[in-house]
Amino acid sequence: MELKRIAILAGLLASLVAAAPSAAQSQPAAPVSAAPPAQATAPNAVIEWNRTLLAIVRTKTPQPLQPPTIHATRAFAMLHLGIYDAVVAAPGGKPHRPKPILRDPASSTAAADQAAHDVLVALYPTQREALDGELASDLAALPAGSSVTRGVRIGHGAASAIVADRAQDGASVTPPLYTQPPGAGVFEPPAGSAAAFTQWGAVKPFALVRGNQFRPAAPLPLSSPTYVAALRQVQSLGRSNSTTRTADETTIATFWGGNIWDYWNEIGQSASLAHHDTLLQDARLFAQLNVVFADSVIAFYDAKYRYHLWRPVTAIQSGFPGFAGETGWTSLGKTPADPSYPGAHATISQAGATVLRSFFHNDSMPLTVSSEVMPGTTRRFTGFAAAAAEASASRVFAGVHTELDEDAGQRLGALVAGFVLHHSSLADNALASRRSRARRHQRGHRM
Repeated sequence: MELKRIAILAGLLASLVAAAPSAAQSQPAAPVSAAPPAQATAPNAVIEWNRTLLAIVRTKTPQPLQPPTIHATRAFAMLHLGIYDAVVAAPGGKPHRPKPILRDPASSTAAADQAAHDVLVALYPTQREALDGELASDLAALPAGSSVTRGVRIGHGAASAIVADRAQDGASVTPPLYTQPPGAGVFEPPAGSAAAFTQWGAVKPFALVRGNQFRPAAPLPLSSPTYVAALRQVQSLGRSNSTTRTADETTIATFWGGNIWDYWNEIGQSASLAHHDTLLQDARLFAQLNVVFADSVIAFYDAKYRYHLWRPVTAIQSGFPGFAGETGWTSLGKTPADPSYPGAHATISQAGATVLRSFFHNDSMPLTVSSEVMPGTTRRFTGFAAAAAEASASRVFAGVHTELDEDAGQRLGALVAGFVLHHSSLADNALASRRSRARRHQRGHRM
């Protein structure tokens, strides 16, 4: 069958390009002609603690630090809402959480450091010693005085508020067993694996009204020629020993094989440092980014376990009327232990690109992205949309999603991001008002 890669890379890019016409480059590994950004600044407290959490969730030995049934995006959202509330409250602004927090003018940096420390200790108590050391070092670097003392008190309050707010959010519920009877089109967990995060679609969102607020329409029936064509595409491009997948496409499939929200947090770090963001700006950016990620995960798990669509490997091996099965077919990438529709990489990548494009008011930005699973390997992009398109396409090349899964994920990610950016307590207009109030109080106080 003639494979139309343009329907993967260019097609997946289309919805992103619609909002960012300057990002139509679909060969992100090619040299970037734009001038490099100015020398990046040193990381502030927001980026420092974001990196600390990345290190925690990436620790796998001697045992993983991230609980296996608690999605890591929850921790990122809690961390950055705690920091955001502390940073906004320190100069006298109005925090995201309604719980009263001391608002006397104070050191925003001390407030951010303390809030980050307290949230992470609550979530990862075994890491207290290391987190205590990091906090002590940070506070020791600040000028001693009442401003720092007040900042510490604000940080305590902000962290306490977000931890209390999430105490009964449903994340700790024992995941129910996946009991969907097997059949054509029905997801079956990979051999030796239990279905993952079966409870997560019912977790209380951070900003959405409910997890199914933007639930995608049902996937196409197996009898649809469009579905059959998409599956044949994966059968050829995504097989482990494919002769139609290029060497670069194989690299793409592997490059993006880690936790996609980790990649986008690091993309956010790079963009922030290149633009010399302030502490207040980064508190806003990373709160928006990680609330969008957390709610996107809740939303796509709601849809995944609503429709329980089988993964390509099961469909290709089993076959069905109109599609001859191939029992020996295997995918290039490891098939995740959750249903196929919608695609997680597409949802998160579209959501991340939307937030970053909104924050920087531009998508034409040279990016160099590192891989979580290919140490030392980087890929270059002309902007957020191009990176998001390749991340989505990678799952087709890996053989774990069809293009239809990715299309639905892109639409879902855009809707979640749009809601957070325009209709939640983290909406841009609300943040602008808070920044204005904060600036009136922060003169003379160290950021």
